[in-house]
Amino acid sequence: MEFESNCSLMKNTSASVAWSSKLPQGLDVEISHHPITLRCVANLIIVMERLNGGKGFALGRDESLLNFLLESAVEVLELESERTEASSRAAFSSKGEYECSVTDSENKCWVLNEGSMELHAMMLQGGSSYHKVHLNLSTYITPVPSETKARPVALGIKGSNLYLSCITSEGTPTLHLEEVADKEQLKSINHESDMVRFLFYKQDTGVDISTLESAHYRNWFISTALQQDNTKMVNMCQSATPNRFTTFTVQRHN
Repeated sequence: MEFESNCSLMKNTSASVAWSSKLPQGLDVEISHHPITLRCVANLIIVMERLNGGKGFALGRDESLLNFLLESAVEVLELESERTEASSRAAFSSKGEYECSVTDSENKCWVLNEGSMELHAMMLQGGSSYHKVHLNLSTYITPVPSETKARPVALGIKGSNLYLSCITSEGTPTLHLEEVADKEQLKSINHESDMVRFLFYKQDTGVDISTLESAHYRNWFISTALQQDNTKMVNMCQSATPNRFTTFTVQRHN
């Protein structure tokens, strides 16, 4: 007689139950490989134990102990299964969006140079404040738990399809403005895709004070130059780079 179960015996799990049972002559067990949890295997073991009258069962006939061990194994295995599944489809998921503007530690504002399609940091006074760039800041949920409290964000120029991105130029990560025709692409970003170039980790270091680290090139931060040089574009630098500022005031407008 053949007994078939839709259970899968998983290898390399962090918990397993050792058992042995001699089946009556003529009784075979076939376990097909389907992605179902160890709970099925637990049920199969109990069925086998009952069919065999408990003879040869390594865990004995203490059903409460057996259930305890199996339940513990099931919980561990299912947790590992959830983590594996989440990792395989890991994606940054868009959560919300708000309008903001950014100034550096010298109170310089981000200004768009439309001719070169670059961002510059400049001191703005009086009637020139309208040159200040307003951003649509999109927040994301990380695909896997992280020890850091930094929040992934995407930064788009309000009223346009332009988004900040970090890509390499001559082997060095640099800040660019890229046009994104289909913004739906940014709602879910696989952690292994090149779309991660549009994401930055916003780490709050004080009241409204933040750093913006590239999610694609870790330890590279959005930065601005010294006050006396307004020709320098907003760009990427590594932490503690001389003559560059990496902390910003992100002022929310709604």
